[in-house]
Amino acid sequence: MRSISILLAGISCLATVPAFAEESADGEITVTGIRQAYRGDFEQKEIPQAITTIDAKQLENNNILRLTDALDLNASVARQNTLGGLWDAFAIRGFAGDENLPSGYLVNGFNGGRGFGGQRDVAGIESIEVLKGPAAALLGRGEPGGTINIVTKQPLYGDSFGSTALQYGSYDRVRAEADANLAIGENFSVRLVGYAEEADSFRDTIESQRRGFVPSVGLRLGEQTRLTYDLEWTRVAVPFDRGIVVLNNNFQTVPRNRFLGEPRDGDHVARAEGHQLRLQHDFNDKWNVQLGVSHRDTLLTGQSSDAELVRSRQKLFADGRSLSRQRRSRMYDSEHFVVRGEVSGEFDMGGVRHRILFGADYDKFENDQDFRRFRPPAVSGNPSDLAANIIDIVNPVYGRFPLPTPAPLTNRVDIQKSTGLYLQDQINLSDRLQVRIGARYDDFQLTTNNRITTVVSERKASRLSPQAGLVFETSDAVSLYAVYGEGFRANIGTDASGRIFDPETSRSIEAGAKLSLLDGKLTGTFSLYQMQKSNVLATDTANPGFLVAIGKARSRGAELDIAGQITPSLGILLSYAYTDAESRSSILDPNFSFQIRPGDPLINIPKHSVNVQLTQDLKLGSTNGRIGAGVQHVGERSGETGTTLKLPSHNLVRVFGNVSLTKGIEMFGEVRNLFNAHWYANSYAALWVQPGTPRAASIGVRARF
Repeated sequence: MRSISILLAGISCLATVPAFAEESADGEITVTGIRQAYRGDFEQKEIPQAITTIDAKQLENNNILRLTDALDLNASVARQNTLGGLWDAFAIRGFAGDENLPSGYLVNGFNGGRGFGGQRDVAGIESIEVLKGPAAALLGRGEPGGTINIVTKQPLYGDSFGSTALQYGSYDRVRAEADANLAIGENFSVRLVGYAEEADSFRDTIESQRRGFVPSVGLRLGEQTRLTYDLEWTRVAVPFDRGIVVLNNNFQTVPRNRFLGEPRDGDHVARAEGHQLRLQHDFNDKWNVQLGVSHRDTLLTGQSSDAELVRSRQKLFADGRSLSRQRRSRMYDSEHFVVRGEVSGEFDMGGVRHRILFGADYDKFENDQDFRRFRPPAVSGNPSDLAANIIDIVNPVYGRFPLPTPAPLTNRVDIQKSTGLYLQDQINLSDRLQVRIGARYDDFQLTTNNRITTVVSERKASRLSPQAGLVFETSDAVSLYAVYGEGFRANIGTDASGRIFDPETSRSIEAGAKLSLLDGKLTGTFSLYQMQKSNVLATDTANPGFLVAIGKARSRGAELDIAGQITPSLGILLSYAYTDAESRSSILDPNFSFQIRPGDPLINIPKHSVNVQLTQDLKLGSTNGRIGAGVQHVGERSGETGTTLKLPSHNLVRVFGNVSLTKGIEMFGEVRNLFNAHWYANSYAALWVQPGTPRAASIGVRARF
């Protein structure tokens, strides 16, 4: 591990991200309206959709560092296969999308999560919005269960301020980060955010390095016009880790710390460089326009030694200790370009208020994958340990054999081009009743160039996705809503034979109630929903890197989210989700020979999830502080498509707190998995199960200026 001083030096030149504010005559700083895309001008209670927000205060209280951990705070989001910890993958309301690509999410309204830049750090994030339900009529190309929108910190006008933090944690994790807002004149501001982190792991031989620089620049071109530029530069270096093996449903087959890969493979390195340019112009207090462009390049490279999944090639199933391993080489390169424009406003017609949102977007995603693989021979031929690249799971000896050379398996580029047009009108029929109608038209083209077979495949499709919703305010504190929506999403990639899949379509219905108490300080949403998708894909476990079509899937459930202040000093966060997600088709996979039947649960989706935490502000003389505690429950989940493997349920307890040492300086700390529970974050197959982190703690100091 490098010293703390090197880490500090590494981020001394790093900087943060900008939002806009103005300074009044009495010196008060007020944030001006930076509008989020696809949103319009609505209060939460007017939106026929369940929306929860994880804000910067919650992230800081829990000392959360990764997007994946932040999403654990919302029970509707379930962890999925993360490619050995190298990308973000999650399901909202039971639907995950393409299991061989990172989960897509929005960054300031732009599609921004589809590349191979590693798991996203929370540095530079102002809030994380979980936009649940059938919103595809506006967002397009997303999952019907919902969409994640990351709102980055923006440059503020009229004031200069900042913070810096240094922390040390379990497994020798050392992290430094900084955030500085520099107001240069009345109309120009820069926000600089950066971080550097190095850590060991509870997993044997695993160490990681993370660096990031995410600055933002804000320029006010006039009283009603703002221009913002955001940069993203990140680098993650960590060994590829498929986790542990589970034989005969015994999760104690090996200790949770045992690494079954090969340290000589070295790190996988994930790099990302992204740019956003956004222009907002307010014509008046009712009408505005947003224009923007985004470009993001990512690159993932590395080699790994992974357990062979096919039973006929896996010696472990014969003797219980000799793990036959593939060896793989990856070079995943992606380029993502998005341009969008949107106009929103309102007018009265015949005494009826209309709030209009209409716009267009263009999205081009280029996914270039060179994937190579060595595969052990069939066990029936009695191959040597050298030939099968064996490691003993009981007494592993690393470096026992020369590393096999992977041969080309996949070398193709997928280019997906999508154009969308959308229109929404929310009509106030009375002071209490509002109706929302909308539609989105999508046209896409997918071209796949297989460089190995020299076959070029192409598919085009288009669809109109309607949406309709209703909001009724029974009182100032309670509103009821209902919404119906259809969705459309292109399935990128091919099956093992090279066939491009049909696009995925969905239909969703949702109803619920929203509550606002204590002058809006305590809010809640209760919702019921049902969704059905067609042309759903699942992992082809016989051909990792490929998918199989499983036909239809359905998810239905109930959710409750409550957040806010019970008293001025006591805060609460409660999130519960019941999710019943299952296949609705019957199919026999021709390669792996497992049967998928109607009613089979979708992988990694628990039926019951709960997250609850309380925070209490304290004042001891002139010293301020905060303490908090939380519990997360995740129920039993399917661990492999089409088999009986189940990941056991788990309960994780965390405690956290901070205290002011002097003016502007505070100490903070937290303990996760307080009772050292054995838990499993996700699974791809019985031989690729990701164990969760044991008890871990950290302590740090933060200075604000």
